Amino acid sequence: MVIKRSVKRKFDESSATSDIAFLLIIYFIVIAGFNVTKGLLLNLPAKDSTRLAAKNDILRYELDKTGRIISNGKPIDIKTAERAILIGAALNPNLALVLTVSPDAPWQSVVSFVELAQKLKIESFSFKMQKDE
Repeated sequence: MVIKRSVKRKFDESSATSDIAFLLIIYFIVIAGFNVTKGLLLNLPAKDSTRLAAKNDILRYELDKTGRIISNGKPIDIKTAERAILIGAALNPNLALVLTVSPDAPWQSVVSFVELAQKLKIESFSFKMQKDE
């Protein structure tokens, strides 16, 4: 009696290849959903857009090299700045906030001021570096 042996198929000839490929695709799609990045969410204006603001709609602040907030030439604390921005936003719905930063200012002071503007929902916020003298 002759026993027939079945012919073994190679891996790439079987349907297991497509099953594994399908499972890998599903796996990577699920994993991609867990990739979370954190950071500051800022709405930046379009590249070629211009926005005009009236002079009385602009609040200007400076950060000196020690990280102090300066308004109209006088140092103030963050709570005073917050109150002034709230009052300015109530009086002027198109309030624009401009922050001039010293190159030597601590980065945390800048971040704290940006977070304050974000917390107060100021839509028009700009900051620039002071020129070295």
